[in-house]
Amino acid sequence: MLWKLVRHYGKPYWAHVVAVLVLQLAATLATLYLPSLNADIIDNGIATGDTEYIWRVGAVMLAVALAQVITAIAAVWFGARMSMSIGRDIRQAIYTRVDHFSAEEMGRFGAPTLITRGTNDVQQVQMVVLMALNFMVMVPIMSIGGIVMAIQEDPGLSWLVWVSVPVLLLIVGVLVRRLMPLFERMQTNIDDVNGVMREQIMGIRVVRAFVRERHETGRFTDANATLTKTSVNIGRLFILMGPLITMVLHLATAAVLWFGGHRVDDGLVEVGALTAFMQYLLQILMAVMMGTFMFMMFPRAIITARRIGEVLTTTGSVQEPEYSIEPQSKDGTVEFRNVSFAYPGAEAPIVDGVSFTAEAGRTTAIIGSTGSGKTTLINLVPRLYDSTGGTVLIDGVPVAEMSRAALTEAVGFVPQKPFLFSGSVADNLRFGKPDASEQELWAALDTAQATEFVRDRTTGEGESAATGLDSSISQGGTNVSGGQRQRLCIARALVAKPRIYLFDDSFSALDVTTDARLRAALNGYTEGATTIMVAQRVSSITEADQIIVLEEGRVVGRGTHQELLDTSETYREIVDSQISAEEVA
Repeated sequence: MLWKLVRHYGKPYWAHVVAVLVLQLAATLATLYLPSLNADIIDNGIATGDTEYIWRVGAVMLAVALAQVITAIAAVWFGARMSMSIGRDIRQAIYTRVDHFSAEEMGRFGAPTLITRGTNDVQQVQMVVLMALNFMVMVPIMSIGGIVMAIQEDPGLSWLVWVSVPVLLLIVGVLVRRLMPLFERMQTNIDDVNGVMREQIMGIRVVRAFVRERHETGRFTDANATLTKTSVNIGRLFILMGPLITMVLHLATAAVLWFGGHRVDDGLVEVGALTAFMQYLLQILMAVMMGTFMFMMFPRAIITARRIGEVLTTTGSVQEPEYSIEPQSKDGTVEFRNVSFAYPGAEAPIVDGVSFTAEAGRTTAIIGSTGSGKTTLINLVPRLYDSTGGTVLIDGVPVAEMSRAALTEAVGFVPQKPFLFSGSVADNLRFGKPDASEQELWAALDTAQATEFVRDRTTGEGESAATGLDSSISQGGTNVSGGQRQRLCIARALVAKPRIYLFDDSFSALDVTTDARLRAALNGYTEGATTIMVAQRVSSITEADQIIVLEEGRVVGRGTHQELLDTSETYREIVDSQISAEEVA
């Protein structure tokens, strides 16, 4: 998977690869040539006392060293540019893929692991690409070239190469084999830490309200300790590797000096050649060591590439139709025909055989007990999920056969959990209609009963202070109250002016007075459009043209408020429970 990933996203940067290959080749050849020049100076210059020869060859040696430095720096620059570009493109691909996931895929992966895969995992692939580009030419050429040059200097000591290199490879192979499962475990541990931190940050008010700081601290400590333990085990192997490799290098050096010294005494080799042989042997071992460090990064990169591949190869269950169909008449009629939906692996469907029509210009309300399938049912209209049975139609066209753009244009959705994005109030309101005028924004705010607090709102201090529509909203809308956040989300849907409005229990955070004023204003603003609202509070839907009563995913009642009081026992129970609760209050 790693090779496939790098090959696909590295294709646009093949010129960088060529540049790295050429520059690394030049730098490596220069590095191999330097010990030979050094030996030449020792044997033919220092030994004979020829100062002119020393200066002449020394100048050549200096020029070669300068060329080696320049080419090495240039190779690293091109390699870094390519690896960073690949990382950028993979992150973009992950973001784009996740952006097309349905709620099903989001639930299956989970936010913590998607964040890790789009950041830490990509970084690991990015780093291994950089290491490979820096060493993939140098390591083989340095190793092979070093062996050839070493044998050329003194064939009698070549056996030291054949002994020290396999020993070094054996040590590295054993350590890499131990590291592979540890790296895989480490990525999972990072997911766990991200998950716990995200839960605690998102639910900090709940944690404090129930005085669960100690418990949550314990959860984070456990997850952090597990990650630390895995990291320490990896660190121990890395720490062990350093002394072992150093020991091999020093033993090889000692062996060259010991056996080479005897050969110098016997007149079989000159001092310069012995010095060059020792340098070549060290270069060979250093090349093997650097190659080892590169290959030690591969296990973790392979694991992370596999995790990235899981995201990139996952096809969203909600797919854009190959040939989209446009409705002939766009009045906003929504029809459910024997619609069923079951979550993957569920024993029973959460929505079962639901059929009804929400007509244009009318308000349809959906009510039922908790877990009756209200939210799931309304999520099928904008295709957050696709129904597993039956058909949902808009203006006579199945939503599965409409393009995403056409569906987005037709439907304005206010989710059960209101969410605002970082930016200004105006930025959030224009989310569905970027070119909306200020007049349109204020009209939507008036309808959503949000004008007063937006007009009086000020964020920042001094010259950076912003008021009204320009006032800032923090990520998630955490710097406004729950009721204000809900009203801004309603206004955001109103600005887009779709022909179908979906309100998923969107008035729950509002007091009864504000709720009544908002619903009265909505009747005028959404005139001619189809309105479908999920509600828990009966008082919010008494004026609806049609009320659908759900129980265990099935329709058990349909009609107006008064009709259901006369015909639906389930609806009467809901009404009675809320009236009793209000009387007790």
